Amino acid sequence: MPSVDAPLLAAVCHRHFGDEVTIEDLRRLSGGASRETWAFTAATGDGPHHLVLRRDPGATIGSTDRTTEYRLLQAADAGGVAVPRVRFLLEAADGLGAGFVMDHIEGETIPRKILRDDAFASARARLTEQCADTAAAIHAIPLTSLPRLPRQDAASQIDQFQGVLDALGEPHPAFELGLRWLRARAPLLPATELGLVHGDFRNGNFIVDGDGLRSVLDWELAHLGDPVEDLGWLCVKSWRFGNVDLPAGGFGTVDELLAHYVAASGTPVSREHLQYWEVFGTLKWGVICEMQAFSHLQGLVRSVELAALGRRIAEMEWDLLDLIDPDPIAAPPEVDPVDPPTMHDRPTAVELLESVREYLEGDVMTGPGRVAFHARVASKVLASVERELRLGPGQYAAEQARLRDLTGVDTSVREQTVELAGRIRAGELDARTDQVFAAVRASVRSKLAVSNPDYVNSGR
Repeated sequence: MPSVDAPLLAAVCHRHFGDEVTIEDLRRLSGGASRETWAFTAATGDGPHHLVLRRDPGATIGSTDRTTEYRLLQAADAGGVAVPRVRFLLEAADGLGAGFVMDHIEGETIPRKILRDDAFASARARLTEQCADTAAAIHAIPLTSLPRLPRQDAASQIDQFQGVLDALGEPHPAFELGLRWLRARAPLLPATELGLVHGDFRNGNFIVDGDGLRSVLDWELAHLGDPVEDLGWLCVKSWRFGNVDLPAGGFGTVDELLAHYVAASGTPVSREHLQYWEVFGTLKWGVICEMQAFSHLQGLVRSVELAALGRRIAEMEWDLLDLIDPDPIAAPPEVDPVDPPTMHDRPTAVELLESVREYLEGDVMTGPGRVAFHARVASKVLASVERELRLGPGQYAAEQARLRDLTGVDTSVREQTVELAGRIRAGELDARTDQVFAAVRASVRSKLAVSNPDYVNSGR
């Protein structure tokens, strides 16, 4: 991909605005694992324009192209949804790849600030109602005003998830349990009128100021389907950012969300209907994390943020099991950590990792901007590798024994996991449900002991 720089961007804006343009304050924004987002000011003869460039950093899987997202934002704006005004689509002659330019909207997008800072206390009191009203407005947009979008009901998306998991070749027994749970209940979903589904309607894709919701971003997963999918996605535990007792985005209750949505849309929604899509969304986010990790591993987009998402999959597995297996059997004892043996001089590998992590935490991530954001991600990655090295062969042996007892296969954990996932999908272990759930939960707990030890006790 060509680099974004001020002279090139000035030429692009000049081509579209028809005026001489000077680019000021060009900076890449933090976050955006699947898209590049650049903020800049285009100074023209009629004054400064505060703008944002959104473009694909490379090949992507399972999302709309930029032209479609551009048209979606136009339709949403016409439908009264708070979105940025789009200015122009990039063209081949612009030399910046696929993307578009839109207005910059002042406000905050970082969920932890929105959920914790005093400046947003008043906003938090309004967000549940505002999100419900906005979701209802999205779902009411006439289908005739939309660009061509895929139709995706629950069954078709479940098939897609299964296809992605098979293509990536990384089996997850917890996901297989989730797929079976979803397939069994999809025919029981109430009939709903087909509507526009935003597809990524959650805290983190909202711009918020002191008065509440100002704009909805990131429309690349939009499709036609069951509108309740958006409400379930909003309630996925990952999007509560630590406020697990407030399922609606970390700022509201389910009762509040449903009451406001029904009032705005006129469409009743049951808690069971919402829960189905929360389970669905939890599995969906796990599959997306795997896809994004493989975007890094396969060289499509090399990024420490994408790499780190691969180890976060265990969090979605744990949440999924909590939702579909609410009465778990007591977990087995954890393996005691020990420093791995080495022939090398001190510092050990663990101590070296620790020193690099401390440097990132003390000297890099204290600054502002994208570098600090990725330094925080990198420090968490290093901490997880430290824990993995300390747990070492003992954890692996315990997992191997656990899977051997369930599958009868005495090979590597990788091969045992493939065998277990295949048997779950085929329904061969349906008569041993309690044993299967217990073994899968223990496996996920072991992964979390490395990737995020505090997650097990973080509640629902």
